[in-house]
Amino acid sequence: MTQSNTAANTAVAAKTIPPGAEEERQRSKQVGGLRALWPFMSPYRGLIIASIMALVLTAGVSLTLPLAVRRVVDNFRIADGVILDQYFLAALGIAGLLAVGTGLRYALVTRLGERVVADIRKAVFDRVIGMSPAFFEKILSGEVLSRITTDTTLIQSVLGSSVSIALRNFLIFIGGLALMLLTSTKLAMLVLLIVPIVVIPILVLGRRLRNISRENQDWIAASSGNASEALTAVQTVQAFTHENDSRMQFGDMTETSFDVSQRRIRTRAVMTVIVIFLVFSGIVGVLWMGARDVRDGIMTEGTLVQFVIYAVLVAGSVAALSEIWGELQRAAGATERLVELLHTVDPVQDVKDPARLAQPVKGELGIKNVTFRYPARPETVALDGISLNISPGETVAFVGPSGAGKTTIIQMILRFYDPDSGQILLDGMSLDKLARDDFRQYMALVPQDPVIFAASARENIRFGRPEASDAEVEAAAQAAAAHDFISALPQGYDSYVGERGAMLSGGQKQRIAIARAILRDAPVLLLDEATSALDAESERAVQHAVDELSAGRTTLIVAHRLATVKKADRIVVMDKGKIVATGTHEELVSEGGLYARLARLQFTDGFVSE
Repeated sequence: MTQSNTAANTAVAAKTIPPGAEEERQRSKQVGGLRALWPFMSPYRGLIIASIMALVLTAGVSLTLPLAVRRVVDNFRIADGVILDQYFLAALGIAGLLAVGTGLRYALVTRLGERVVADIRKAVFDRVIGMSPAFFEKILSGEVLSRITTDTTLIQSVLGSSVSIALRNFLIFIGGLALMLLTSTKLAMLVLLIVPIVVIPILVLGRRLRNISRENQDWIAASSGNASEALTAVQTVQAFTHENDSRMQFGDMTETSFDVSQRRIRTRAVMTVIVIFLVFSGIVGVLWMGARDVRDGIMTEGTLVQFVIYAVLVAGSVAALSEIWGELQRAAGATERLVELLHTVDPVQDVKDPARLAQPVKGELGIKNVTFRYPARPETVALDGISLNISPGETVAFVGPSGAGKTTIIQMILRFYDPDSGQILLDGMSLDKLARDDFRQYMALVPQDPVIFAASARENIRFGRPEASDAEVEAAAQAAAAHDFISALPQGYDSYVGERGAMLSGGQKQRIAIARAILRDAPVLLLDEATSALDAESERAVQHAVDELSAGRTTLIVAHRLATVKKADRIVVMDKGKIVATGTHEELVSEGGLYARLARLQFTDGFVSE
């Protein structure tokens, strides 16, 4: 990989990690991060207790098997056939009990893992779906999706399997060690000398393994974010023949993730080799000493067999714990990544005791000395001391060159961002004193880039008011000049329109978005370049619908094409984040200035200002 690609990948990875997260990750070195799962597990205490009981049962049954084997070995020559049959029948019964207990443990633990992970996924999605746009300036949506899918899948694997296996092996380790002491103290002390030698590489290499695992997860999430961004804009990527660059960038990030995973695999393999070699070397040594004791008559053959089985169980449990330790560390890293999302502070917060708007909502808007900079562009003033009062039912249009702050005003009125200074008011109440879900229900938005969901045309329009009837949906479509083209679709209003409306033209998507706003029937209507993608005939039809819709409603129109705002009650001309002029179309043309120049370019020269 080239140096430039490495730098680019590092930059992308850095973009996907919220500020402060990397520092926190460097501080966390233990599997204690799994404690964050307890709030999701605590509602299912009954299921946890049942799982633990099944776990204890299987561990206990496993520890009784060596006792039965000892009886068989020691009495093999002196016992008659009936007694031997009883011994083997007892062993068969123990095996059956172990099988039932293991199956029960699997069912309970797997259900617990599935339930907890489902709750985590819902909690994370519930959290991020309400985050303001400022949050998504710092993290790619693909990164969020990676955490909801990849990280939760890892947690599910650990909760549904690894944790129960780890606990079972821990119980076998403790119980086996105690029974080893009872069987032969001398041999057991020898085993205890081996344990610290085994634990040291687990701790040392385990810490390194955890750091590598987290780096691997970061790169997987970064590549997911990169792929999501490219696939979402696939037409633009192809139009600019950027496919190869996109392939190379995604390939570089994927290869980096693979390289990191190889480091993780090598580290884990080395740890496994060391642990297993030390453990079984110890078993060989114990077996050698035990064989000498049997030869000298210090212990019986059955006792030695019993001790060896316990030693194998203990050694196997230690080896299993060393394997599972890496999984637990990866799950701890995944848990911390999810907790980062759950604990991320939204820059836009509702007050604890929000006020309520007086009913009915009139739609009076006030902008008082508002200054604002986007968090991602703090050096640029988007709005610079804007003040404006908009009366109920008034239609106000915002015009000006790109970057003047027109769309920013719409975003501030929806409280996607809070102003750096100043206030936004609705019916005389500051928006930061209201709950966002409360005041937004009185607003309808038609964005410049209409969002169409992967559903039917009917459901896309009904998104504006989910309880609306089919007749109301169709009436809204007719008002938005969308009825004819929707009716011509293969299944009419029930036709699937594709992901992001891929089966519709730009103008058709915009008309569906307008129908959605019409159906919402809100006292405040926000139109951000609502007719920019329409042909002349459709624009006239939609403009007529908008004129009727805006009657009695407070309407804010952001437009570049001045023909769509000539009938507005008031036109606000903006430039570089400031209001430079206000008035009707005729007044502004007669005054000269920026608006008159834009009007002259559009109406005289036929040039559409961007």
